[in-house]
Amino acid sequence: MATASEGHVSEEKFCKLLPKVELHAHLNGSISKETMTKLLARKAHLPQDQQPDTQALQQWTDIVENGKAVSLDACFQMFKLIHQIVDDTEAVAMVTKDVVREFAEDGVCYLELRSTPRDVPQTGMTKRSYIETVLKAIQQCQDEGIDIIVRFILAIDRRNSLEAAEETIQLAEDYRAKSGGVVVGVDLSGDPKVGDARQLIPLLQKARTAGLRLALHIAEIPDQEAESLALLNIPTDRIGHGTFLHPEVGGSQGLVAATENHSIPLELCQTSNFVGKTVASFDEHHFKYWFDKGHPCVICTDDKGVFHTTLSKEYHLAMMTFDLSRKQLWQLSERSIDFIFADDDVKQTLRKHWTNERSKLQL
Repeated sequence: MATASEGHVSEEKFCKLLPKVELHAHLNGSISKETMTKLLARKAHLPQDQQPDTQALQQWTDIVENGKAVSLDACFQMFKLIHQIVDDTEAVAMVTKDVVREFAEDGVCYLELRSTPRDVPQTGMTKRSYIETVLKAIQQCQDEGIDIIVRFILAIDRRNSLEAAEETIQLAEDYRAKSGGVVVGVDLSGDPKVGDARQLIPLLQKARTAGLRLALHIAEIPDQEAESLALLNIPTDRIGHGTFLHPEVGGSQGLVAATENHSIPLELCQTSNFVGKTVASFDEHHFKYWFDKGHPCVICTDDKGVFHTTLSKEYHLAMMTFDLSRKQLWQLSERSIDFIFADDDVKQTLRKHWTNERSKLQL
């Protein structure tokens, strides 16, 4: 785990040295420029008609290299490119190891990665080999001494069928039992404009009964009150984004009450929401609404590669935008331990580490 240095440091350096927990990181969205370059090089020998889509590559350049704000739809288009180049187990292994290492280098001590298992018949990759490759890569990182605790959440893509969702939950149940505690839960994500997630509720309840934890994308876009309320009342264990829950942005007091009554933490991703244009500016981000209420908030990256960010940058952004003190950032980081999906032994290990690091940061 990252170790803090003594003495006075800048705010940016403080955020880098701060021990951190990342709870909302999509594996394929976290691919860095460096890893993307390696992945593209693996496809350089292919005929022109099998090369990655040039329009998607240009979108990737606009978002990642130029920091251009684009629509949420354009952000989802990015994953079409990523799926074209992460299409076999060798690529999945490379991505997983690079992503874990990069988070560790950024001072992240505990990481929950999430991803939708994929079949790619052309390369022989199955959903099981996809999951097993991710788990093996996580273990290899540990064997190589990369000092970070990693857990894995299997994601249901709401664009897919009920049968696919049921299969994902069954896979999560299977690998929860055989992964030694690495597989911890289920995510619901994908294009929020597609489908009605209420049809998935019986399956999600089944997953929860089986001991899997739920981290569900909820209220990413406006006008989803009925769906959002139903998902909150399962209840979910954590909320992804929750951008349009509260009345000031078109949500409702009923959604706020459900969130508060169940004490559901929010995974908040500032840069993602700004670049994807679901918030107009950083200072209008819903972090402030929930933070001011004292509600559990966890600062996250979402897709650090697609949005060219790091968790340290997200902490610094919150600090500068909302005038947070170093002590407040520390409390946000430390409190995040309470909301991880790992067991109490892991939580205790993390709390001891935070205690050891606190004095080094002169808090």
